[in-house]
Amino acid sequence: MNGARFVHDQLEFAGWQVAIADAQKVKGLAPLACKTDRIDAWVLAELARRDLVPELWLPTPGVRAERERARFRLHLVRHRTALKNRVHATLLAFGKPCVASDLFGAGGRRLLDRLELPAPWAGTLAAAVQLIDDLDERVAGCERELRRLGADHPYVPLLMTAPGIAWVLGYTIAAELGDIGRFPSPKKLCGYTGLCPRVYQSGDRDHRGPLAKNGPKYLRWALIEAATHAARHPCYRDHYQATRRRLGKQRGPKVARVEVARKLAEPSGTCSPATNHSCRQGPPQRRWSPDDPNLRWASRTLPPDLLLHPGGDKEMSTTPSNDPPASPTITP
Repeated sequence: MNGARFVHDQLEFAGWQVAIADAQKVKGLAPLACKTDRIDAWVLAELARRDLVPELWLPTPGVRAERERARFRLHLVRHRTALKNRVHATLLAFGKPCVASDLFGAGGRRLLDRLELPAPWAGTLAAAVQLIDDLDERVAGCERELRRLGADHPYVPLLMTAPGIAWVLGYTIAAELGDIGRFPSPKKLCGYTGLCPRVYQSGDRDHRGPLAKNGPKYLRWALIEAATHAARHPCYRDHYQATRRRLGKQRGPKVARVEVARKLAEPSGTCSPATNHSCRQGPPQRRWSPDDPNLRWASRTLPPDLLLHPGGDKEMSTTPSNDPPASPTITP
């Protein structure tokens, strides 16, 4: 929470009706040659008088709490990864080979205990190992909490039926999306993720730039991580491999992974009350399926045991063509 959000909350508690304007859209509605605080205040007051303020959606305190739980777990995981990299760098600096497949497993710990390093590296390595053990316990506690809270969440069970999404990623995606009913269509939700390229059109020119990257960065991270595992699913594998080969070794995997992440976001929008009547009655009852019309290039002949393939347990940390490729045929 930053200072602006604190002021917003205090004004709401005092009984004021507060609207947060989108600065980029305000600039488009009222372009100014001279920008000062006094002029900005006058412009916002005039837009408010005419009921034209492009208001931003703000998460409720409950959604902010969900986001904090998921983001804090990711914060701890990144610290743990940095400490493990530091331990590996220390071994490399002193020419100590790592013969264990997992340096922080049972065999790797015995190897670390036998190491003889000079001071102060011996002390810093021991401290790093202790911190890693402490972070392991804290991350495990966060994951248990996410699993417990996600069982009663209206969106997490639905998200977990998609390939590559389990408890942690499902809870993270649900928390970052907030109220999915504010998206009138799956395409609007996909645009909110920031995984769509920028478009510059003028006359006959049509240029596609880098990703827009609007919306929460943690939502993009979760979808990209899910796409890493979903790319192995029969529904996405053939298209993912074809995109990799078409764009080359350097650029192909990145673009193909983003495309799979974007396709994963579109079916998630089908649980919006604006597009799915069952969601108006209560928690979403639909399940992810490759036969969803939003998956335009998905397989239509998958065997029944793959239609509701659950998400995996492991969760890591040129523009696509307008013409979808032919749907792959997978025989049982």
